[in-house]
Amino acid sequence: QVQLVESGGGLVQTGYSLRLSCAASGRTISRSLMGWFRQAPGKEREFVGFITWNGNTFYKDSLKGRITISRDNARNMMYLQMNNLEPEDTAVYICAADAGVRNLRPGTSAQAYTYWGQGALVTVSS
Repeated sequence: QVQLVESGGGLVQTGYSLRLSCAASGRTISRSLMGWFRQAPGKEREFVGFITWNGNTFYKDSLKGRITISRDNARNMMYLQMNNLEPEDTAVYICAADAGVRNLRPGTSAQAYTYWGQGALVTVSS
């Protein structure tokens, strides 16, 4: 099994940047699809972006240009860099990983993932 722990959240002002980290333990995630989701207060969970085991990324259309997902397989880590933050970005950010085996579900869907972190709160003030 895999445990995922997010870190790096906090309170920032509009226009500032944050980098969230997702640390995996239990086994390597080097062959796993990794994704980020977020859930804003009073709203449903939404897809943010994903990164494949070999580094290909895909982002939610409205976030392209402001976010970058990266990973360091040697350290069992994934990152979410967010720039020019807006109040609308306020949410609990959750990292996820699939099982590292054949996965026919799209990475944009929560159904593609097996393991989930507890989430890190990002609050962006006006």
